[in-house]
Amino acid sequence: MNQVIKVYKQQVPAMKFVGKKYVGDDVYSHWGEWFANGWFDKVEDAMGGVDNILNIWKDGGGYVGLEFRKEGELLEYWIGMFATTDTVVPEGFECVQFEAGNIGVCWNYGGEDEVHDVGNNWKYILKDGMEFKLDERGYVAQFENGLCPRFTTPDENGNVILDYCFYVK
Repeated sequence: MNQVIKVYKQQVPAMKFVGKKYVGDDVYSHWGEWFANGWFDKVEDAMGGVDNILNIWKDGGGYVGLEFRKEGELLEYWIGMFATTDTVVPEGFECVQFEAGNIGVCWNYGGEDEVHDVGNNWKYILKDGMEFKLDERGYVAQFENGLCPRFTTPDENGNVILDYCFYVK
């Protein structure tokens, strides 16, 4: 069973999200092609290695599922990674620029097949007193941040932690 075990606000630097945008009904099905095609490796190479993002954001370097939502409705889904603002976007990829700001973070604890059930995380953010930041289109940017080792290495109970984050004021 997935449970939220920690909620907090974190400052993040200006960053560039490098990835690919998906729209439509089956947006979550593209993760396999990212691993099969080595696309995360291409993004990591473009940023000069994940240490470049880790040097400016301690929770950087994760493989990210970025969502843009308006009133709860999914409008865009991206797969990729956050990178430094000077990262050159590789051919075939796109980017989204993010200003320095704050994110609200929820740690989802459970089995790897359970922690992606993040539908109620927004309630924890509001309960903690945070307010969602809207972009110029009125969208909320939110994302799964699969970090090493808390997401990639199960604990003694076989559970992992998936960070689910929202840009907040």
